[in-house]
Amino acid sequence: MKETKDSVDKIEAGYFCNSARIRTMAHSNLFSTIPPHAFAIAEKGSEIRNSVKKPRGVTEPALIRLKKERDPDKLFDLFKANAHNSVVVENRFAFEDTVSRLAGAGRFDYIENILEHQKTLPQGRREGFIVRIIMLYGRAGMVKHAVNTFCDMHLYGCKRTVKSFNAALKVLTQSRDLEAIDSFLSDVPFRLGITLDVYSVNIVIKAFCEMGILEKAILVMVEMEKLGITPDVITYTTLIAAFYKANRAEIANGLWNLMVLKGCLPNVATFNVRIQFLVNMGHAWEANRLLAFMRCHKKFLGAPDVVTYNLVIKGFFKAGFCEMAMRVYSAFQGEGYKPNQKIYQTMIHYLCRTREFDLAYSMCKDSMQKNWFPSEFTINNLLEGLLKDGKLDKLDKAKYIYRLARKRRPTFSAAQIETMKSILSRN
Repeated sequence: MKETKDSVDKIEAGYFCNSARIRTMAHSNLFSTIPPHAFAIAEKGSEIRNSVKKPRGVTEPALIRLKKERDPDKLFDLFKANAHNSVVVENRFAFEDTVSRLAGAGRFDYIENILEHQKTLPQGRREGFIVRIIMLYGRAGMVKHAVNTFCDMHLYGCKRTVKSFNAALKVLTQSRDLEAIDSFLSDVPFRLGITLDVYSVNIVIKAFCEMGILEKAILVMVEMEKLGITPDVITYTTLIAAFYKANRAEIANGLWNLMVLKGCLPNVATFNVRIQFLVNMGHAWEANRLLAFMRCHKKFLGAPDVVTYNLVIKGFFKAGFCEMAMRVYSAFQGEGYKPNQKIYQTMIHYLCRTREFDLAYSMCKDSMQKNWFPSEFTINNLLEGLLKDGKLDKLDKAKYIYRLARKRRPTFSAAQIETMKSILSRN
């Protein structure tokens, strides 16, 4: 009797999810923009090697061979030959890299063959493993396959929880199909007894913000509170960033105040969003005050990061307060931070604009020696600036920057290198 009851439960779970799946996909253009071959269930059966050649003698570890293989047919053969190799199967990066390259080659039939076979293996009964397959289908743009994988989990004896629901929801939001997202969000949790969490709602809010339907995103937050789900700092930061980006500062500031009023403290990312807006509006001093506030209260709010300093430095340079920008950079170093590629790019770019070419040269040299290269535009400005006064030492510096630029990997294009060379040849 227990076995019969278990079977009925599984059938009912499948029915509920299939019903929701039909409603989610019906009357929807969810898959109209995805190439038909992404949905093919290996119709070209003869093209997919079900009898995969056994690998030759193990001359190299399977992971290395997979990484080296560039031919999609051979890559498929190699992965299938190692389908039971735990070193390969349990390696997330090997899966992601293989799926990405097969998707790039348009071999969605191979992707489906690999991932559907993985579901039948013992690890297919682990929810975490199925979540990985859902996300891999999403990476390949095979949204329907991802949703179907979630809906069919009971067939593999794998229990669904909010974790796998969130994975399917995240992939579904890539479609930007509002009707499909609404249907999946409202029907599936109710029918399968899944309780949404704050991550579920944050996925939807982020998608709606990216789609530009900001009022609907706020309504989602309001509705989640009615369900007893408390918005977290990610919820507020996502909404605040979206409204600042849309130049609707009144609502963004109101959300900030609401967040604090409800006892949810902003984190570094939230401060960076507000500082970014202030910099864009030319309010460099206000941005700097926020930086100072963060430094004073870092025990509770978290210390400002490289992004924070880069934004404030850029803000002062853009507003014409170059000395203040240099002071903030000095404070940045005084706090023990090391410049990254973005800091170097900002400093070199604006030092060239303020004609501080010697300092720009020193920073550019340091950056390039770490294989962090400024943009071609910034390098050209530096070369032209160094050569303007005609001094021999400046010519040597320009030549050295040019030599470093030629060593970049991946290389600058031939046209870009030729432009730099022509700048040098004018002198």
